Amino acid sequence: MNENLPPCPKCSCAYTYEVNALVVCPECGHEWVPAEDGAQAASGSGERVVKDAVGNVLSDGDTVTVAKALKVKGSPSGIKAGTKVRNIRLVDGVDGHDIDCKIDGFGAMQLKSSVVKKA
Repeated sequence: MNENLPPCPKCSCAYTYEVNALVVCPECGHEWVPAEDGAQAASGSGERVVKDAVGNVLSDGDTVTVAKALKVKGSPSGIKAGTKVRNIRLVDGVDGHDIDCKIDGFGAMQLKSSVVKKA
């Protein structure tokens, strides 16, 4: 018996059980195939979409422009608005930093997509 059965999608009951290929909820009587449920979740969450400050969809290799001046720790001057950044990579960063890039004069760093515009 599989102890990791999903809860009921209708009533969220945790006491579901298997009958042949179906999973059944004892409280509401709902029956479903768990493979279909997993496929729907995978297609729903799919690939994440990263958008810039004005709503354009970004992808790996794009060129972006910094929309506002940014302060950089350890640097007397920050990154000026209008600085072009070429060949970005989209990553799952920390604290919302979802762009990995190299900026001339500063080196490798991560940026938030909310402070750049697609060029």
